[in-house]
Amino acid sequence: QVQLVESGGGLVQPGGSLRLSCAASGSILSINIMGWYRQAPGKQRELVATIRSGTNYADSVKGRFTISRDGPKKTVSLQMNSLKVEDTAVYYCNANGVYRATDGYSRPFDSWGQGTQVTVSS
Repeated sequence: QVQLVESGGGLVQPGGSLRLSCAASGSILSINIMGWYRQAPGKQRELVATIRSGTNYADSVKGRFTISRDGPKKTVSLQMNSLKVEDTAVYYCNANGVYRATDGYSRPFDSWGQGTQVTVSS
């Protein structure tokens, strides 16, 4: 199995910054795409940013958020600047790739973290 653990959420004033981090662990053979999604109360989960060889951002966060990845450490980070009240949500880390299962076979995985709350409020 593959586990993702997020950290770095919290409360920040509008215009402030936060940095989220996510570490993947388990018998990982390779990671394809890592990314961040968010879900605000009463809304569907939406893509924030993903990274593979390049990056992809939601229009609402372009120019304010930066996703980065450390391959050897199997981590992905999200630097969030100029935060707005509408960025308030639970942020989830996602990763997919291939891992070594207990039966010894290589199998695909698509895992999610437990989520971390980001609240932007004055």
